[in-house]
Amino acid sequence: MMDRDKIRNFCILAHIDHGKSTLADRFLELTGTVEKRKMREQYLDMNPLEREKGITIKMQPVRMEWGEYILNLIDTPGHVDFTYEVSRALAAVEGALLLVDATQGVQAQTIANLHLALEQKLVIIPVINKIDLPSAEVAKAAQEIVELLGVEPDEILKISAKTGEGVEDLLRVIVEKIPPPKPSGGKPLCALIFDSLYDPYQGIIAHVRIGEGRVKAREKIFFLASGTSAEVAEVGIFTPQRMVSRELSEGEIGYIATGIKELEQVRVGDTIGSTMEVEPLPGYREPMPMVFASVFPENQDEYEQLRDALKKLKLNDAALSFEPEAVGFGSLGRGFRVGFLGMLHMEIISERLSREYELSLVFSNPSVAFHVYGLRKTIDKTIETESGEEYRTVYSAMKMPDRHEISRVEEPWVAGEIIAPARFLGALTTLVHERTGMIHGTLPLAGERLLVRFDAPLREIIVDFHDVLKSISSGFASFSYVLGAYRFVDVVRLDILVAGEKVPAFSEIVPADRAYAIGRLRVQKLKELLPRELFTIALQAQVEGRVLARETIAAMSKDVTGYLYGGDRTRKMKLWKKQQAGKKRLKAQAQVEISSDIFLKMMKR
Repeated sequence: MMDRDKIRNFCILAHIDHGKSTLADRFLELTGTVEKRKMREQYLDMNPLEREKGITIKMQPVRMEWGEYILNLIDTPGHVDFTYEVSRALAAVEGALLLVDATQGVQAQTIANLHLALEQKLVIIPVINKIDLPSAEVAKAAQEIVELLGVEPDEILKISAKTGEGVEDLLRVIVEKIPPPKPSGGKPLCALIFDSLYDPYQGIIAHVRIGEGRVKAREKIFFLASGTSAEVAEVGIFTPQRMVSRELSEGEIGYIATGIKELEQVRVGDTIGSTMEVEPLPGYREPMPMVFASVFPENQDEYEQLRDALKKLKLNDAALSFEPEAVGFGSLGRGFRVGFLGMLHMEIISERLSREYELSLVFSNPSVAFHVYGLRKTIDKTIETESGEEYRTVYSAMKMPDRHEISRVEEPWVAGEIIAPARFLGALTTLVHERTGMIHGTLPLAGERLLVRFDAPLREIIVDFHDVLKSISSGFASFSYVLGAYRFVDVVRLDILVAGEKVPAFSEIVPADRAYAIGRLRVQKLKELLPRELFTIALQAQVEGRVLARETIAAMSKDVTGYLYGGDRTRKMKLWKKQQAGKKRLKAQAQVEISSDIFLKMMKR
């Protein structure tokens, strides 16, 4: 049985590009967990998408041996869209490294992740990284950490994850400061599922932190939330690949191969026990999706394949939510309404469905969840507020009732924080006001930087706010946000018609005072994207039956009289009339085919 006092469980918290994955590489090298000949950069970024985009999108546990100690590290993402991954990792450890880039200082997501760690009452070890760079401002970064954590300057470790300077000292501090798991006093098995994935041979693989007791292969286990039981097929640890072990005991992090093939029976946050009488461990708050889009297979025969793919992805990404999309999307057929934590999350899921499951999909325009108040006869499945009013949550533009059927609409706002050099305050103020937001105040930080607090509509934040923010601040600004209250908004449904046919996936909910400008932009962009046909294609932006903007894609021309030479003009006129009649007949019968990549391009501003 593993000596519990020799176990240290911890994770790394940092903003994007502050060096989490590089530091994990040095840990793997120093502890000999990965052979030098097999070592590569960002070793724990297992998904090809992570390596392509240069960001971590999934937590990754790994067990390292350093002397007589067992170090269980969980590498976590840094982007705001994957905060739920971070919160689940924090519940499985006793300590966290707060990593700060010496060239950038404390960033907005650093603060957000720190608050999550403090809520879990974890031991925080502050670390300044990239001290080898010529542009490093170590003293300035140290002062920001002192103000943030209230620690003494000599408690802050200074390292270079790239060169390895100071990393071995950091390992010693981890062993000294992070406490071992608390003893259970010989209680029966009680384990927390913090992640999972699907294996076609072994069923659902549950990633667990053993709170109490121990577990071996061929033992019977129970899932307290779902009431399911199973016989353990295999237990093991992460090196970081799965490696079979004899047993997992209290305080250890590893995996349990359940053999269960029904995907709904194992949930992240559930407790595994040796009996159903075990006291369940505190699970996780259900993540609240912020962005919704309807997803349809291009080939309706792949509907069930899409359902299975979403179920398997949800095992590996607990923040994903989906349900069958109700009728109303016409030619798009059956699909699913999927909830995401943000636009990057949506992009990653789209890529994974395409690559891992070979699905060709159509995405509707992303939207947030609106509260629609109106007449009871027009709004079904209503929720009653404390004041007696009834509202319906509308996730899709196609489900938005006409304006005369509703009394008012409310949309979600966010409370955000931006950290940037003070010289960019004017540009930041302009950006927030352009997005109909409001700045509440600023707080000076070390190094002539400001923390700007603001409120803004979520629909203005989710699409390209981060990109524009980076552009106007020369890459120095960072931001984070949390969902706030719902507020009144005057919106309408903007529909796009292609050759007289409404395309439901292009419909979107837009502010009433900007409907014309947005409609004009949408049809202009669609004109650039759609290929020409043998007939004229009319593109129209419409609100409640009223056309606001129109563009026309001219028909491809063919000279049907080119082979004629001389003779009476009436011969040419006969051919022209025949061609004209053919185009008219073709226009009445043909439909415009819109490929999936056009839908994705239309979603981007």
